[in-house]
Amino acid sequence: MKNHATRATQYFLTFGLAALLLVSCQPAAATADPNVVLTAAFETALAEISQPTATSVPTETPVPTATIPRTPPALPGVFQTSILKPEDQPRTYVADTCQYLQNKWNPNNAMPGTVVMTIMFHAIDKDATTSQYMKISSKDLKKLMNDLHDLGFQAINTQQAADFLYNNARIPQKSVLLIVDDRASASKYNDHFRSYYEDWGWQVVNAYIGIDERPDLWAENAALSAEGWVDYEAHGYIHNIPISDGSTDDFIMGEMNGAITSLQKYMNKTPIAYIWPGGGFSRRAVELGTQLGYKIGFTVNPRGPVMYNWVPQADTYNPSNPVAIPETPAGNPLMTLPRYTDVNARGELDNVRAVSDQAAQYAEQNKAIELEYYDIVCAPTYGPIPAAQ
Repeated sequence: MKNHATRATQYFLTFGLAALLLVSCQPAAATADPNVVLTAAFETALAEISQPTATSVPTETPVPTATIPRTPPALPGVFQTSILKPEDQPRTYVADTCQYLQNKWNPNNAMPGTVVMTIMFHAIDKDATTSQYMKISSKDLKKLMNDLHDLGFQAINTQQAADFLYNNARIPQKSVLLIVDDRASASKYNDHFRSYYEDWGWQVVNAYIGIDERPDLWAENAALSAEGWVDYEAHGYIHNIPISDGSTDDFIMGEMNGAITSLQKYMNKTPIAYIWPGGGFSRRAVELGTQLGYKIGFTVNPRGPVMYNWVPQADTYNPSNPVAIPETPAGNPLMTLPRYTDVNARGELDNVRAVSDQAAQYAEQNKAIELEYYDIVCAPTYGPIPAAQ
């Protein structure tokens, strides 16, 4: 108001002086009343100051709204189940939490709760009425295969298993990997497994001994490999001496690299899986195997099924599996995967299905928490979770 009053006074004096000058300049015959002129000038000045100019009101500087940082929630623990033996605990292997969550919740990948049940076969006795250790009767084999199919399992090959374990690539939610150990003639597969390939599209894996002998067997099996339904992987070179902590690097390389060389020579393929002969392995063998390009390895230890970033293993020898070599000291769950034996697998089918269902339920319960964590911590670098395609 004080500024306005000052301006009014200035206007009044200016206009008053102008008015007096105008009056004094008019001809005598048209003399105006000074009071009228001054009143008009004052009213004009008031009208001018009542309309503020564009610069009369100062511009206010916007105050930025404070950004409150979002606190990521605590992630849930690793899925646990009482179905496993207390000594056989799940181990994770994906070090990058953000990559794990992205792979887990990518709708184009395998669903949470997807399991792989790996079954080990050796001898198949088509004449026996009952099965024995390391020798399943053909009758029991048929029961096992039919039960697997009826309960919703689907057979996969080693490449599918590796893609799933590394990247959570989509596979059937209840998958089975059928691994037949050791060399055999083509009749073993034609008699006992071909019908399942023809009827259901099921492949079978052969852990083949790599020693360069018996060209007749190599030729028969190479023909099956070319058909595409028997997946040949490495089972050592000499095979009869299991790898242990006392094995030299030369022996380990001879066994693991020798198998690669033979399979490349006779079957024109490079194996990605190493099935440890006699179940023997060591930390050094695991290290050398990965350097040679092996992606996954299989023991003879029946710990349970496996899932993405979830492999049951033991830290030490224990009474529940007294002869099973502890896998944790080897330092790589992907190279020390468990296998069920053929004669016991049928009795484990309900347990494997239960693990799958429990894991899926646990994942759904924690989905919102994990996605919130991903959005806060991971999305700025990794981008959003991919959309379904």
